[in-house]
Amino acid sequence: MKLSPLNQRRWQNFKSNRRAFWSLIIFGILYILSLGAEMIANDKPFLVSYRGEWRAPFLSFYSEADFGGDFKTEANYRDPVVQCLIKSGGMVACFEGPETLLQAIDLDRMEPGAEGFSKGFILWPLIPYSYNTINNIDGAAPSAPDSKHLLGTDDTARDVLTRVIYGFRLSVTFALIVTLLTSVIGIAAGAVQGYFGGLTDLIFQRIIEIWSATPTLYVIIIVAAIWRMNFWLMVGLSVVFGWVGLVGVVRAEFLRARNFEYVRAAQALGVSSPKIIFRHVLPNAMVATLTMLPFVITGSIGTLAALDYLGLGLPSSSPSLGELTQQAKQNIQAPWLAFTAFVTFATMLSLLVFIFEGVRDAFDPRKTFR
Repeated sequence: MKLSPLNQRRWQNFKSNRRAFWSLIIFGILYILSLGAEMIANDKPFLVSYRGEWRAPFLSFYSEADFGGDFKTEANYRDPVVQCLIKSGGMVACFEGPETLLQAIDLDRMEPGAEGFSKGFILWPLIPYSYNTINNIDGAAPSAPDSKHLLGTDDTARDVLTRVIYGFRLSVTFALIVTLLTSVIGIAAGAVQGYFGGLTDLIFQRIIEIWSATPTLYVIIIVAAIWRMNFWLMVGLSVVFGWVGLVGVVRAEFLRARNFEYVRAAQALGVSSPKIIFRHVLPNAMVATLTMLPFVITGSIGTLAALDYLGLGLPSSSPSLGELTQQAKQNIQAPWLAFTAFVTFATMLSLLVFIFEGVRDAFDPRKTFR
């Protein structure tokens, strides 16, 4: 798709801001990798070859019985018995005890096709743990970083690096969704107020004043006491109380722009109000709006982390960066938890601020970059 000359100029202005451009590349790579977190860090194999058939356990459900076992529940692929069943193609009896490990070693030495034997194959992700996997570690949890757990484990023996990967995806996705929804509602409300003014503006302002005075934290505490908090409920609460932040900026820009000559000329020619608002006036208000977006998106990440830190957000089993920060406070003898949380938040928020600074300047017609 070919960009218009105006958008081409904006893109060139954005690329000229090297800090914003490289921040976008780095952040984009990190977020794209986190979207495939199940293929990077998972306690389920990426691929399994069983009796010549390829299966993807990280995508589909397979019971232990599907690999020749006895149980209909989902296979525990970290169990030596299940690994033995897969490697043997279900043709060798596997059971608990030292014999299982000895048998698996013997199976590795067997050649495919020997005596009707079809050797299975297990391909694990780069990090063989999921965000909720309880690992067997030497000593007490939390454990310090080592070759198996590069960032150590938390107080329930879960891999910290895995939880950071999943938590990064959760936080950024939450912030992007909340920012998009609050921007749509806030810009629309501010545009209507500023363009029409008069009684419409007066009524909206009184509603916003009452709504802004609502104690948000108390409402969240009440909601958390009634319903089990989840991702979409958190998004809904953040949008319900967050849209008013953009109304004032957009309203002021529309109050200023509605008296411009080109707006009055469009009204005299009979152009409809929605077309004037979104095609002629809104582009002039975008610079001030984009100035606020870095605060909205970083504020959304901070809100999620703060609620999880206070225990009012997502369940503790969720891969939350706020929960990691809470563990860092409770386990001061494990400084790697605090260091990991600080570096993750600092990197994520800094990249987002740099990106939106470049976007803001790219939409500002008064600024050009050499």
